[in-house]
Amino acid sequence: MTQATPGSRASAVAYPILTLTTLLWAGNTVAGKWAVGEVSPQVLTTLRWAFAFAVLVVVARRPILADRDRLVQRWPYLFLMGAFGFTIFASLFYAAGIYTKAVNVALIQGAIPVFVMALNFAVRRVPVRAGQLLGAAVTLVGVAVATTHGDLAVLAHLGLNLGDGLMLVASLVYAGYTVALAGRPAVSGLAFFSALALAALLTSLPPLAAEWALGRSIWPTTATAWAIIAFVALGPSLLAQLSFIRGVELIGPNRAGLFVNLVPVFGAGLAVLLAGEPFGGAETLALLLVLGGILIAEIAGRRAVRAKGR
Repeated sequence: MTQATPGSRASAVAYPILTLTTLLWAGNTVAGKWAVGEVSPQVLTTLRWAFAFAVLVVVARRPILADRDRLVQRWPYLFLMGAFGFTIFASLFYAAGIYTKAVNVALIQGAIPVFVMALNFAVRRVPVRAGQLLGAAVTLVGVAVATTHGDLAVLAHLGLNLGDGLMLVASLVYAGYTVALAGRPAVSGLAFFSALALAALLTSLPPLAAEWALGRSIWPTTATAWAIIAFVALGPSLLAQLSFIRGVELIGPNRAGLFVNLVPVFGAGLAVLLAGEPFGGAETLALLLVLGGILIAEIAGRRAVRAKGR
């Protein structure tokens, strides 16, 4: 993973990387549904990071050893990033799904890009252009269309509950993680992510213990369960998180954060491919809205980059 390339070249590299990221995260949603009855949420969370970290120890051994001194110097930052960005976000996300509807979860998660922009301005004084706000709003409409399957009247009947509050906190947590990525130590991407994966593994143990104490743990015993764990560990946990870190490095938190709203759209597409659900006008409109919103925000963001360069 190299340093950011300037201008249009950085964007050309970031777009496919971030698109792959959101596709894998959408696959994680499907895997989570398949995991019901096969493996419990906290067991899945711990095993996904255990497998991901084991792979990283093998493939990233040299970068880790080369950067170990810098990693040790920044261990509080690395520990908090892994804890909040991975473990706490996932735990809040799973808990929110128990108390609220999937529509609410997707809609509130769609606000992450707005939270990223707000936090980036509050912490780093990064200005937000009107075009970026408009783009974020358009992508959020696309999320609403995707999650309601075009029946926006459903939104009028949504009520606020504990799950919505948990999802709101989860979204703020991930927005904070996204903004904080800009302060990562000057180490290789593999070494950096290995440290975060270790932090995620360690901080997943207390929730796992609580799940076990409550008698809700389900350990994998079938080929299906192990296949789900392998996919979640290698795809959404390893490849997607590495890709997102790289995307933020290339084009910044504000622009990269907007791609998160592709997740519910890709989720609908995967439902078509894997479950035979119809892909109609509503899903097509949702995809166009989210892509259109990203395009609007990208035009504003790239103008800002060129203006700063001048």
